[in-house]
Amino acid sequence: MKIKIWNNQEPVRNSVRKSEVKNVKNIYPIQSNSRIFHTGDEMGLQKNAREIMSELDALVGLFSVKKLIEEIYAFVEIQKLRYKEKLATEPLVLHMIFKGNPGTGKTTVARILGKLFKEVGVLPKGHLIEVERADLVGEFIGHTAHKTREQVKKALGGILFIDEAYSLARGGEKDFGKEAIDALVKAMEDHRGNLILILAGYQDEMDWFIETNPGIRSRFPIHITFSDYRVDELLDIANLMLKQRQYVLSEEARNYLRFLIDKEQRRHEHSGNARLVRNLIERAMRRQAVRLVRQNHNLTRNELMMITGKDLESDF
Repeated sequence: MKIKIWNNQEPVRNSVRKSEVKNVKNIYPIQSNSRIFHTGDEMGLQKNAREIMSELDALVGLFSVKKLIEEIYAFVEIQKLRYKEKLATEPLVLHMIFKGNPGTGKTTVARILGKLFKEVGVLPKGHLIEVERADLVGEFIGHTAHKTREQVKKALGGILFIDEAYSLARGGEKDFGKEAIDALVKAMEDHRGNLILILAGYQDEMDWFIETNPGIRSRFPIHITFSDYRVDELLDIANLMLKQRQYVLSEEARNYLRFLIDKEQRRHEHSGNARLVRNLIERAMRRQAVRLVRQNHNLTRNELMMITGKDLESDF
């Protein structure tokens, strides 16, 4: 997993006029009435933030992502302390580009980021609005800008997550997707400090998208590449999914699941990652249910929990 950070923001001058202090957004992209500047519930906020960081840490893999988010969290905390001491603070530009195949954790990480940014005072709401091209692009002139503004309005105070963002640029100059991009860029300026945009998609397509839109790179300073999971990591994800649902794999089922995952990864480079595992697990649960219903006897707790190799097979 690779992370690139571009910082094109000019540092804030050490001398700040009193008139500027009244408008906190001039020195820090958080409104002055944000609870980030209130100390009464600071202990509770720190506890919530630590719990969210623990939730992130519990995810399988994603080591570089976890490291970056820890850096962002620490940076925000230090900027808060610097603000209290009347020291110059750096503006936070947290628009991001996520690159990776489906099922590599992009949406999950975005949701956790929203919750974290709310607790540390970067965002007032921290909710996630997930959209794609069809939610932004209209069918006639002027329709696209309106649709895009509506989605931005829903996301204010949180994160607007645009999946397969490269599709906005595929139609060329005359395509309405360009109108959506222009509307998004304007929203980033109009709602600075109250909106974070995350553009997501396959790595090659997102690289192409960035090259065809020179302004994108500078406006999205944080680029994260989500690598495909290894087989062992996918098995760990399967174990977490099963534990949450109160199921367990027999030794035979565990070996067979490893075989299925390895086979699918060899067959297709975009195998689905965690989505593949979830689909296999949920299919096995349904087939276990059919197998158990066909048995004409009182079922034990262990039988109700156990997924066997037979449950993972294509047919009974």
